[in-house]
Formats: sequence, structure tokens, C-alpha cells
Amino acid sequence: MKNRHSDHDHKPPVKDRVNRGLLLVNTGNGKGKSTAAFGVMLRAWGRGLKVVVIQFIKHNKAMFGEQVAAKRLGIEMIPYGKGFTWNSKDLSEDEALARNGWEMCKEKIHSNEYDVVIMDEITYPIKYGWIEIDEVVKNLEKRPKKVNIIITGRDAHDDLIKISDCVTRMEEIKHPYTDQGILAQKGIDY
Repeated sequence: MKNRHSDHDHKPPVKDRVNRGLLLVNTGNGKGKSTAAFGVMLRAWGRGLKVVVIQFIKHNKAMFGEQVAAKRLGIEMIPYGKGFTWNSKDLSEDEALARNGWEMCKEKIHSNEYDVVIMDEITYPIKYGWIEIDEVVKNLEKRPKKVNIIITGRDAHDDLIKISDCVTRMEEIKHPYTDQGILAQKGIDY
């Protein structure tokens, strides 16, 4: 089987794409989608880029490890959720929070203030129909040239995948909880 990247190894970069923000999507049923985005968050911060993270599931009363780290580093991280939506007793409130989170995303994307905008777990409110995919695509395509976007979450919409520069699908092969009953670990999972 031919390596699909072998033809790319010797091609020069396309000049008009060199200094343009990228759209990255981390999706799939495996662990690591948000974690990979937070790795880029740290890398970008280390290079002096301005980063903002909007979280669509995490709630503002929790202090997950990434929230603690972002606060210490001075990275803006804004939660717009109430926790896992499948535990929610009031989906209309979850929907309103998601819409507010999307409004904040649009503001940050088009402000010309940020180099990297991470929309953590936005795929869920898109899948539920709380945020219109056409509006998301339109805003991503019309974003300022320098803005990099990272989208995380399972079941990324096909329209997001089509317009992305890089899509990584995390695949669950083995999981500590489902395979061994091991609960989420502080500092590793949250």
C-alpha cells in the first residue's frame, strides 16, 4: 500500500498559504481531542501568540487541570456549559449557554485580537442543532487571515471536515474505564 503522504514529502510549500491561520479539527471516539488542543494552546502561548479557549461542556464552577494552568499562564479560558449534557435536567438552559458560547466565539474570532481560538467540544451543540452549522462554516471561512482555529469533540460535522486544513480522528482502541474499570485520574483526565 502506498503511503498517501509520500508525494507530499518533496513538494515546496504553497506560498499563499504560509502565513494563514489554520483550521484544525480533533474528533473521533478516542481520548485526547481536548488534550491535543491544550498542547497547541501551550505551544502557541510559548511562542507569544494570544490564545483564547471557549469550552462548551465544562462548567464555570469546576477547576479542571487545564483551567488551573490557563489561569496561571494568563490564558483566557471561558466555560459555557453545565457539565455533561446527557446528565442535564434542563436542556433549554444548555442550549442557551451553547448559543452564548458561540456568540463569544464569533466575537473573539473577528476581534483581530487573538492568534488562536480553541472551541472545545463545540461539535456537541452543533450535533444537537443548538448552533447552526452553516453559520459556523460562514464565520470560519470569513475569519481574519491570521486566526488559527481548533475545534474539538466527537462527531465533527462533515461541513467542518470539508473546510478544515487538518483533521485528526482519535480512535478508541483501549480505555482504562471501559476495559479495566479505572476511574478518571486527576492530572491525566481532568
